[in-house]
Amino acid sequence: MPVLGCPSMSEPVWWKQLAVDGRARSGVLHTPHGVVDTPAFMPVGTRASVRALDSADLMGVGTQMVLSNTYHLMLRPGSERIAGLGGLHVFMSWDGPILTDSGGYQIFSLAPDLTEDGARFRSTYDGSIVNLTPEGSVRIQEELGPDIAMVLDELIALPAPRPQVEAAMRRSLRWAERAVAVHRRSDQALFGIVQGGTDVELRAESAAKTAELGFAGFGIGGLSVGEPDDERNRAIDATVEELPTTKVRYVMGLGDMEGLLDAVARGVDLFDCVWPTRLARHGKVISFGGDFNIRRAEFADDPAPLEIDCDCHTCSSYSRAYLRHLQVTSELSVHRLISIHNLWVTQQLLSEARSAIAHGRFEGFRKEVANARRAMRDSYGDRPDGPG
Repeated sequence: MPVLGCPSMSEPVWWKQLAVDGRARSGVLHTPHGVVDTPAFMPVGTRASVRALDSADLMGVGTQMVLSNTYHLMLRPGSERIAGLGGLHVFMSWDGPILTDSGGYQIFSLAPDLTEDGARFRSTYDGSIVNLTPEGSVRIQEELGPDIAMVLDELIALPAPRPQVEAAMRRSLRWAERAVAVHRRSDQALFGIVQGGTDVELRAESAAKTAELGFAGFGIGGLSVGEPDDERNRAIDATVEELPTTKVRYVMGLGDMEGLLDAVARGVDLFDCVWPTRLARHGKVISFGGDFNIRRAEFADDPAPLEIDCDCHTCSSYSRAYLRHLQVTSELSVHRLISIHNLWVTQQLLSEARSAIAHGRFEGFRKEVANARRAMRDSYGDRPDGPG
């Protein structure tokens, strides 16, 4: 397939399409700290750390880019302190690209007092009052120094009445305009965020007006908050239709295997989620053949790896029996070992998706993954913990 044109290479972050297959597409996201092959998944390092893992672990599973969170880092250790220590890349010893969320997710999860000016939080650490505005979020992210900063947006729970969804969407647009006006760091890109819930008309309007602001890329926010898959997919369709084809598209907070492939099929390039590592801390194993919990008694004498033919460090070194032992005895190392496997599988999924797009067989690959996981579910009925 022909390579689409791309923004000026003088811009700090730009994306180039390499191949398309239907609406699925693969490409390369260029950043000041390296390139990212897309579609790509970003592990979540909220406090400048992906739980239980270090930078070497992240590189070992194929991570190209990580995400950290503005709200938490502005409170501890503080963006000025991180800037004084050389910026976020130096602070967390990660040489690759970094994206920071703006604090918008905390508007959803912590329910602060909201005004047109911004959000008024009570700190989750010491109870003090903290104000976060669109301008303040940009300033903090410029101090942190990620390659990509996100605008502050209003994320609401779904389902919600249309007037509430529309009000949040329009406020997010006004906040985006304010963020654009103050962003100054020339080696950092600012991404806009599309809102609108699952209302396709609001999604389309938000996407079109956000695109008019000239962002280097676009987050698709306000999804993966409990809405049905078909409604989420329709919202993504309506959004992508209005976004530039030459810029990267990022569904925020999406990380389950089927959901990732649904979004890739619709032309989405970038993802993040706590899902792989959060599941790991509860003993839940992600696998191409279906997910399962390592706690099950049947694994006590099982010498097999978590997944046959998996090349991750965990599967190359340890048995299900050993990992079950670590889990039931609450050994902390199990969090790292299962997290390594879960992230490896997630990264491998998108690596294979990129290859499938390049060879014009994405839909076939997607069906293979779905069929394998469906067969596992059919074999074990309604068991929530999979095989065993």
